[in-house]
Amino acid sequence: MRPRRRWPGRLWQLLVALCVVAALGAGAVLLATRDDATDDAPDDAVAAVPEDAVAVPDAVLPELAAPDPVLAALAGSAPIPDAATLQARLAPLLTVPALGSGLSAEVVDVATGAVLLDTDAADPGTPASTTKLLTGLAALTVLGPGATIPTTVVAGTDPGQVVLVGGGDPTLSTTSPSQSYPGAPTVADLAAQVQAALAGTPVTSVVVDGALFTGPLTAPGWGSGDAPSTYAAPVTAAAVDGARVAPGLSQRSGQPGTDAGRALATALGAPGAPVSLGTAPAGARVLGTVQSAPVERLVEQALTASDNLLAEVLARHVALATGQEASFAGAAAAVTAAVTAAGFTTTGLSLSDGSGLSTADRIPARLLVDVLEAAADDSLPVAGALLSGLPVAGYTGTLADRGDADPATAPGAVRAKTGTLSTTSALAGLVVTVDGRLLAFALLADGTPGDVAAAEAALDAVAESMASCGC
Repeated sequence: MRPRRRWPGRLWQLLVALCVVAALGAGAVLLATRDDATDDAPDDAVAAVPEDAVAVPDAVLPELAAPDPVLAALAGSAPIPDAATLQARLAPLLTVPALGSGLSAEVVDVATGAVLLDTDAADPGTPASTTKLLTGLAALTVLGPGATIPTTVVAGTDPGQVVLVGGGDPTLSTTSPSQSYPGAPTVADLAAQVQAALAGTPVTSVVVDGALFTGPLTAPGWGSGDAPSTYAAPVTAAAVDGARVAPGLSQRSGQPGTDAGRALATALGAPGAPVSLGTAPAGARVLGTVQSAPVERLVEQALTASDNLLAEVLARHVALATGQEASFAGAAAAVTAAVTAAGFTTTGLSLSDGSGLSTADRIPARLLVDVLEAAADDSLPVAGALLSGLPVAGYTGTLADRGDADPATAPGAVRAKTGTLSTTSALAGLVVTVDGRLLAFALLADGTPGDVAAAEAALDAVAESMASCGC
């Protein structure tokens, strides 16, 4: 097994360290510039010294040592929380009315694997968006962290006709840079390639080929108002800006493929060109291709922002890579198989989608903790993006305004994937105790009374209690 990875709990220390390193680096550059101005330097280098410079003969320059590591390891001697004490501390928090009566939970010490809390952890529960941890794991292990997703334009059957072949990358951006997905390819770049290939031939029509994905556009267990909504869209192989109706907005479109075609037509200087859905001709000449950001970045983005569409297309690419059909059913089967192949026990796992939006999904809390533990102790190094993509309480993503109410909790001590449905709230991630011990946890509150804010606050209180635990 590789050496265990340690993750810092005090984000403010990281930020300060970064500033110190930057300052030292800048100082080193300035000092090197002056030290290099020796007698052997060219005359023009010496002449570059300002005429009004004041000589300081007795100046003593400080000795610069190598900077300390920015990400300091957690102390190996940090005490493990006593299981009985931790359980007693959390018991009243886990039984508040806001969490309902269907709670399952597990807390594990990452370094030793010791189980500190087990509340029906093997029982499958509704995971909501914590499902994205399994989808991310599948994408990283099957596709690989460095894989990218192409979007291509080919020549159509008629003169001036172009075909946008959706490759399943919803991050393709109509702005440069993207307002939602750092590192995303742009429609402008794609259009520039197409225009160069067309060599002056005017664009007369745009066809959008979304045949890469098959089956229904929404999954079993999705509500009638889920797609389109502010958090989901019909799952299609062609989309721009995450299927948003406009860059930077939360509302998603009900026709992502057509929107992508119109965006390409506009970028090609033919905003009035007809746009239709169809199929690319066999063997058509490629006019342009752009690639998505690496899969590890896409996984991070899907987790941090809880991006349902991005998670769904990642699941479908796992399906394509393993010989399954690129549908909800094929993606669910492929993700399950990938999690099993990665060495995890999947008893009780049942998926209907890759995002967790389906109320039919079931995942045991224990499986979520097993995945987080494997990523954190470095026994599954390829899964590092699962950790870097976790929202940080009080700072990023879906935890930006949550989980930092307890003054005893160190900044950045809680990093976790959220999950929210109308009667389900979930939280699964990592926490660093006040003593510096790293714990992995999963909390699935299945059957909450429906007060989402109260349920989220109750889960945050549990995480904060673990972080402030000197027990």
